[in-house]
Amino acid sequence: MGTWQMSADLLARARFTVSPYADVVAAMAGLDRPRTPSERALAALHGDAFRAMLERHPGRAAVLAHCFAPRWTADFLCLPPRGGHTSFPSHLAELASLGDRRVRADLAETSGAVLPPVLRRPGTAGHATALLDWVWVHVVATDWPRRERVLRADIVSRTSRLATHGWESVLGDLGRDRAWLGDGELRINLHDNPSRDLTGATELWFVPVHSPASSVGWDLPDRYAVYYPVAGALAGLESGQPGASARLLGPNRARLLAALGTPSSTSGLAGLTGLPVGSVGGHLRVLRESGLAERRRSGREVLYWRTALGDALVAASG
Repeated sequence: MGTWQMSADLLARARFTVSPYADVVAAMAGLDRPRTPSERALAALHGDAFRAMLERHPGRAAVLAHCFAPRWTADFLCLPPRGGHTSFPSHLAELASLGDRRVRADLAETSGAVLPPVLRRPGTAGHATALLDWVWVHVVATDWPRRERVLRADIVSRTSRLATHGWESVLGDLGRDRAWLGDGELRINLHDNPSRDLTGATELWFVPVHSPASSVGWDLPDRYAVYYPVAGALAGLESGQPGASARLLGPNRARLLAALGTPSSTSGLAGLTGLPVGSVGGHLRVLRESGLAERRRSGREVLYWRTALGDALVAASG
């Protein structure tokens, strides 16, 4: 099985963060081979345009064909965020700086195949950056505010659990086959890989992603990342119930929906709006049934936030 051996100092420095670059990679994988209902919904929205783009750009199509394998993702797609949160343009610039030779080697290692001529000529790194940039601009960027709220709500929940139960509780819930084995050893997967010693590493990031899969990444010798499926990925987009939306009319629910731009608890919303806690709970239930809000437990509290549909309604209301 694959494990990481890490020092107490490295674990003490480890942090949770969000990465738009990682979400772009996940969206690209979902468009290429949709497996979950959320990925199929994304492919229904953007799949035709995605395939048309690939037909126009054979270099990008060749990169896509060689960057995913059943048990591996090309290393350049898993670069950890540098120093925590990294903007997508900054992360894309780092990818471009790797150069053709590095990107080409990653693609060949991942696919285990001879690369086609278009990837053996200069411009391989450019094809990769252009492919990811298209997914960001056309698929993820406009949805990023909602995605980021979901990701940060996940982080709030896990850091709350970390404070009360420690790393062992948190690390065992970061994707399939992950487990804290003790003595500084984290099981990454069940593959027959040698243990990796993280001595010398200075950064370890835990990154929630809108993906059903989990993965790891590194930039040797100092940066490592664990990517795990976020709870509530693309939450609420398909959960609307006929008739429930009509019940949303009214000032109190409108005030609550407007307040859900950031994850909030029932008691917090009651304090903010002046409404009774019981009334807030009833209104939140209706908002969730209508697909306008989503929730996630964080310790003893439950956090609520708007879905993309809720964002659109608030924006349309001015």
